[in-house]
Amino acid sequence: MDFEPSEEHRLIRDTARRIAADRLAPLAGTLDDGGGRAPFLENLKVLAESGFMGLNVSGHYGGSEAGSVGFALALEEIARGCASTAVTTSVTNMVAEIVEVCGTEEHRAAYLPKICDGTYPAAGFCLTEAGAGSDPAGMRTSARIDGNEWVLNGSKLYITSAEYAGLFVVWAVTDPDAPKGKGITCFLVEADAEGLIVGPAEKKMGQTGSATNPVTFENCRIPASAVLGDVNGGFRIAVGELAGGRIGIAATALGIARGAMDLAIRYVQEREQFGRKIADNQGIQWMIADRETELEAARLLILRAATLKAAGEPYAREASMAKLYASEAAQRATYTALQLHGGAGYIRETGLERLARDARITTIYEGTSEIQRLIIARETLRSA
Repeated sequence: MDFEPSEEHRLIRDTARRIAADRLAPLAGTLDDGGGRAPFLENLKVLAESGFMGLNVSGHYGGSEAGSVGFALALEEIARGCASTAVTTSVTNMVAEIVEVCGTEEHRAAYLPKICDGTYPAAGFCLTEAGAGSDPAGMRTSARIDGNEWVLNGSKLYITSAEYAGLFVVWAVTDPDAPKGKGITCFLVEADAEGLIVGPAEKKMGQTGSATNPVTFENCRIPASAVLGDVNGGFRIAVGELAGGRIGIAATALGIARGAMDLAIRYVQEREQFGRKIADNQGIQWMIADRETELEAARLLILRAATLKAAGEPYAREASMAKLYASEAAQRATYTALQLHGGAGYIRETGLERLARDARITTIYEGTSEIQRLIIARETLRSA
């Protein structure tokens, strides 16, 4: 078993690390303070031009063909620089994968090049609703056929990068009489579709640089050809893609935690108290040892899930394990890093309080830690 990244994966990782250090990290604080929409979009364009918006997409459509492992390595580095940019990158890649795997050739030719080259700054994943979060089968957004068009009505919540998105993947109920989860269809909706309304960005605790918006559909008409996959077969697409997205969120959590611990390790090697560096204290060393061990374990869980996905093997349980462990380890790592800084960690200038806020959502979005535990237990019992 080889734990070393391939030459291609090292190139992807190192390129992402360089962009994160040169462009993303210097802007992260500004984005967190509510400024910098234009620079944020410029950085998304740089990432697209460098191949990071179609990491698991065929080169025929402008993708990088980096695979799931390359995706995980890249997201970790991007999040290390700016979590807000990482979540937009992760979701946009999710949408690109859905289009390639489930779309027609017309869909792929029309939309993938625009996602991969940055023509669309981002893409949106419209699943969550006010009454359908951890249980997406409870959604109320509807779609009815009218001649050669579908008419969408309803509202989605917490849609990452909605105000930047050029394309949305949208789930809606198309057969209200079907058993729960069976009458849902997935659609591709362009941002300029009449009747699609993006609401004001939510005011969030963290990852504030990435807009999160409600999206409403008011008699939104789209062509019959906009169906992604099979009519009434959309729930399977949602469940499958959420598993892949959890690898991205796990890698994002790891990157945030890694950024926090990098700051802490530098600080304890510089800070002196009682006549010596605080890094010389055994208590400090043990705190670092525990967090470093957890982050390395998180990385291995992430790469295990990514490797299974790349091989076409079942990976839902492993993706949930990676997301659960990495996101909760990120909570501990960011707070440990803050504690190691003492009072300085509580000051915004250090950036640690931002990292702690950015990490918090990773245990919630794309499936809470509690949902991950349910999935892990279900898949374990099913295979026993």
